[in-house]
Amino acid sequence: MIKISRLIHDYIQRDEEGNPSGTIRALDDISLDVEPGQFIAILGHNGSGKSTLAKHLNALLFPTEGAVWVNGLDTRDQNLIWDIRQTAGMVFQNPDNQIIGQVVEEDVGFGPENMGVPTQEIWNRVEESLKAVGMYEYRKKSPNRLSGGQKQRVSIAGVIAMHPRCIVMDEPTAMLDPSGRADVINAAMTLNREEGITIILITHYMEEAIRADRIFVMDEGKVAMQGTPREIFSRVEEMQALHLDVPQVTLLAHTLRQRGLSIPEGILTREELAEALLGGN
Repeated sequence: MIKISRLIHDYIQRDEEGNPSGTIRALDDISLDVEPGQFIAILGHNGSGKSTLAKHLNALLFPTEGAVWVNGLDTRDQNLIWDIRQTAGMVFQNPDNQIIGQVVEEDVGFGPENMGVPTQEIWNRVEESLKAVGMYEYRKKSPNRLSGGQKQRVSIAGVIAMHPRCIVMDEPTAMLDPSGRADVINAAMTLNREEGITIILITHYMEEAIRADRIFVMDEGKVAMQGTPREIFSRVEEMQALHLDVPQVTLLAHTLRQRGLSIPEGILTREELAEALLGGN
């Protein structure tokens, strides 16, 4: 679904008069593959390059060097941008920047309408998309009357209505409360498991990455670590050296292990910790 080869991205710095004065390297020789139907989490501290990477997956940015292919489409080809953005939909951090309709169902139908989808097919897509994220009962409401988590689910529905093969979610829960975060992640998981949509989740909430198939950890524009959630979160000290947390229960289990308890590394849930403690007794 996604193939990235030796990707480099430099931002141009400009002086007060707008003239180029230098560059900042945001991505430095990134290579990675994402298979169709995978749930991928990309972690990293602020400034690590993860949001810059996300924008390359939707052709919002173009490589300085290297290449990105989305379902075989080269993002460097200006003639393919429309096809790429239909293939890989984007959900941003602030849902208010993505919602433009006065009524929920109109907002969700905006993308398919722009694609020239026939009217009846648009309404079919609006219905299926809102049902997929659990927002169908709100279809006649104004988005302004929804909670943050509900707005973000409407944003996701708007992307689903364009029938993408992949959805890139750039810190979609950063502005939400814990309940809203859970709603959005559960909606993403449902789309991935039941619809087979490839999900790429950029996040700084470690608990959201637990259910991913694979995690990429970024630091200073490079992929510093990659592996399954259990493999990544077993490396507590390495994560801390990158100024990143691990899930709270993982850190607790790691601390107990350091103090002599017989607990395996890479505990991801409270249930796993309870089982390990009971097993140890």
